[in-house]
Amino acid sequence: MGILELHDVSLTLGGRRILNHLSVDFWEGHVHALIGPNGAGKSTLAAAIMGLPGYTHIEGDIVFAGESIKDLPVYERARRGITLAWQEPARFEGLSVEKFILAGARDKSPATVARVLERVGLDPEKYRRRAVDRTLSGGERKRIELASILAMEPRLVLMDEPDSGIDVEALRRIFDALSDFKERGATVIMITHSEEVLRHAEHAFLLCDGRIIDKGSVGRIDSYFAEKCVCCGHENQPTPEEMAEVTP
Repeated sequence: MGILELHDVSLTLGGRRILNHLSVDFWEGHVHALIGPNGAGKSTLAAAIMGLPGYTHIEGDIVFAGESIKDLPVYERARRGITLAWQEPARFEGLSVEKFILAGARDKSPATVARVLERVGLDPEKYRRRAVDRTLSGGERKRIELASILAMEPRLVLMDEPDSGIDVEALRRIFDALSDFKERGATVIMITHSEEVLRHAEHAFLLCDGRIIDKGSVGRIDSYFAEKCVCCGHENQPTPEEMAEVTP
């Protein structure tokens, strides 16, 4: 069953059409990957689904759990269980890790903070009172953001480049969290340029020029990483000679 459905969605930014009559369904309780070249519209699609400012004037419709959310503000989409993990986690000067996690937690108890911090490999006693600021490394902030999402118990998680700027241990914790989301029946959409991240998905979608041009099993779609480009009809599609230059 499709938990999230996009019907003929288009979005123009700065005079350029970024999403181009895009239609796609994402199955409930599955981990999906969204791949494609830079500028294909992947992050824009996540922002439009989340309803971030500047990304709401879409054509078409976005349906979540059978209800159109096209005209809902971002906080209403969050209340319905949609959340976005940023490529670069935010800093909140002066806000403690504990308050950051509890802000969106379904169960606002100290036990929740301890549970989710332990799940991402951080000692609650060492981190709960620390500030979410520049004193934390990129990997620590990524894990704390992941802990906050686990505490939210969302229905749909959008992850934009989850492996960006983190160490191997933080990446392993992200993959562990995918199992947690699946066990609870949550749906995950990962935007990635990484073949390793792609392998942790169950289904994959290839986006180019603002359109879904291919979808299927991870084993089939990951050929994109070897070929670097696919035939999509875009006016800037490279010639066979140009494709040969970037193919290993």
